[in-house]
Amino acid sequence: MEERQLGKTGYRVSAIGFGAWGIGGGLWHGSHDEQSAAALRAALESGCNFIDTALAYGDGHSERLIARTLKEWKRRVTVATKVPPKNQTWPALKGVPLNAVFPADYLKRCAEQSAANLERPVDLLQLHVWRDEWLKDAAWPAAIKTIEDLIAAGTIKAFGLSINDHDPASALNAVRSCDLVSSVQVIYNVFDPTPARELFPLCRERRVGVIARVPLDEGGLTGAITAETRFADGDFRASYFSGSRAAEVAGRAEALRPLLMEEAGSMAEGALRFCLSHPAVSTVIPGMRTVEHARANCAVGDARTLSPALLTRLEAHAWPRNFYPKPSAPRRFPLSAIIGTLMLALWVVLGFIVPLGAGWVHLLFAAGVLLVIRAVVTGES
Repeated sequence: MEERQLGKTGYRVSAIGFGAWGIGGGLWHGSHDEQSAAALRAALESGCNFIDTALAYGDGHSERLIARTLKEWKRRVTVATKVPPKNQTWPALKGVPLNAVFPADYLKRCAEQSAANLERPVDLLQLHVWRDEWLKDAAWPAAIKTIEDLIAAGTIKAFGLSINDHDPASALNAVRSCDLVSSVQVIYNVFDPTPARELFPLCRERRVGVIARVPLDEGGLTGAITAETRFADGDFRASYFSGSRAAEVAGRAEALRPLLMEEAGSMAEGALRFCLSHPAVSTVIPGMRTVEHARANCAVGDARTLSPALLTRLEAHAWPRNFYPKPSAPRRFPLSAIIGTLMLALWVVLGFIVPLGAGWVHLLFAAGVLLVIRAVVTGES
């Protein structure tokens, strides 16, 4: 297994890492602890020494399962995890203050909880969502101080960011200006190669490691998704491949198949080699829930990349889009409802001062009622 430098962390990590979202259960159906632990052991035995998990994966279940499995493993393994947004909103929304997502005391609690779950210091703590606007937030200095204190205390060893889905530009300023950021995690695959435009060159310049996630497009780049593919209710892939999406993904994957198979034994292998062909990428983290998948994925980490000619031809198959559910913006109390409520309050007060027969007082009441009704009926925000 080839090893690469993970930015400024000082870690040498395997080219193929273990993406541990699926083994946490929750939004991934069909995972079983014994099978998941066996897959993780198979990956470790195949040379994988990097695991990426998160406190949100099964509410810590993924972290705890990793800890149990690593008790039996004696070689060095780098474990990265993530702090979930306190407001439970993925991705981070524009205009939401940092204190609503990552207040300093919450960062500390989550880091300590992850360390307890993993039964070891956290090698790399990442924020699970990010927006560059937080760099100017009044709460950012306190957050940075907390991260520095966690490093000094030995709770964590390095710090990084997990970038919003399909939005690599949203972390450019952090990479450019925040020396504490040692790595970024970003969606990068044949369908969405956009991080290579601006983010990757900047990461190389700033010595920031790159963890490439969703290399197989949640299964879309394995060739296993067909127009008839359906997932159980509650499995996030039921939404990801809903409606005509499965058929569209299947069609585009079939168009890619002959190209990827020119230099790979399977579509999945070709998709992983695509990611590893960029020199900015430190490690690629496909999900692995079976022993067979673990061994097959790890076999790709042999330092062989795709040819420049094939990479050029693959550019025509780029298809950036976002199939993940879009979060709802925080609902604000409508301005018309605020004005209407104030008018009603004024009507009540004036009722004690002005004779009730004064027509303009009742007009004030009627206007207030109408404004409140308008806000409710139209859903104004």
